[in-house]
Amino acid sequence: MTAYRARLTESDIRRLIKSDLEDERAAAAHKLCRSIDRMALDDVEREAAQKILSVLAADAAELVRRAVAVTLKASDIMPREAARRLAGDVDSVALPIINSCPAFTDDDLIEIVRAGTALRQVAVASRPRVPRDVASVLVAEGRQEAVAALAANDNADLSEAALGVALDRFSDAPEVISALAYRQVLPLSVTERLVVLASEAVREHLITRHALTPETAIQFADFARERATIDLVDQARVTDDLPTFVAGLNRRRVLTPSLLLRSLARGQIGLFEHALAELAGTPHHRAWLMVHDAGPLGLKAIYDRAGMPPRLFQAFRAGVDTWRALQAEGGDTGSAVFRQRMLERFLSQRPDAAREDLAYLLERLDRPADDGWRGAVSAA
Repeated sequence: MTAYRARLTESDIRRLIKSDLEDERAAAAHKLCRSIDRMALDDVEREAAQKILSVLAADAAELVRRAVAVTLKASDIMPREAARRLAGDVDSVALPIINSCPAFTDDDLIEIVRAGTALRQVAVASRPRVPRDVASVLVAEGRQEAVAALAANDNADLSEAALGVALDRFSDAPEVISALAYRQVLPLSVTERLVVLASEAVREHLITRHALTPETAIQFADFARERATIDLVDQARVTDDLPTFVAGLNRRRVLTPSLLLRSLARGQIGLFEHALAELAGTPHHRAWLMVHDAGPLGLKAIYDRAGMPPRLFQAFRAGVDTWRALQAEGGDTGSAVFRQRMLERFLSQRPDAAREDLAYLLERLDRPADDGWRGAVSAA
């Protein structure tokens, strides 16, 4: 701490107080603020330092005020009233403070949003953390650029209602739609609306990264010829409730042998198990036991009970055996690398499957669902 104190000299203080040159005073203010920020202060020293900062925040020279704002933009030493004063200054002074200062209350930030320009709203939207109330006001009243910045900020606490308002206001703004689509977590209702509004590239991201209801998944699967598609196998992988998803597919009569063979060949053993349980009218734990632990006849028994076509049994048998072998080798069954190896090994056995199913699997072999698998294979 002594080293930091030594950097601030009496000459610096004199320049700060007496110099007529703004750049000299700004340099001295920067050194003073940096020293204050780095020193361990007791309560009395902290109070004195904050009084100094309040004086500097009201300095007549813009360069001095900017030096204070930039140097202490993220420091908890900045007093709230000084931060509010700086936030009302010209943009070069205000924006760093608005974007980073922890001294602001939610009400302060809401006031800035309502009174500010698009630049200041963007600064609020891009803060390291945006509380829910502030985010809701930004969505409801902010400019398009600010809402796009807010949507792109995964540390912004956006409620489902606020996300819906953003879609209502900016459904025709690609920047907002894309930013919303790439958020790490999205409610189901928002995902389904975004799929309709998004570009093809963004839609592809949505349908492979976020869960949809079976009805919506099927609706988009019906548009395959128009390339506004959803892969039900990919969707099963990201759904939070696989039994409900499978039951929904069965109600819509799309829980077909073709879908199950495709899912199994791509490593989605869970979908296969739940589908057999659904079609056979048996609990999942019993179906799981017959697929995995009931000897060579267990799979055949549950397969027949589910009403699956006899001619495809050997293809399904090969799929289950391949999955078991890869699992025994120590692979992470949930990884993209596992799914790709499963698909490669399954196809190498030349399974007796329908031409369209083989075409689908070969296409997936050329264009894996997870782009990240190649890097992982290279690193292995």
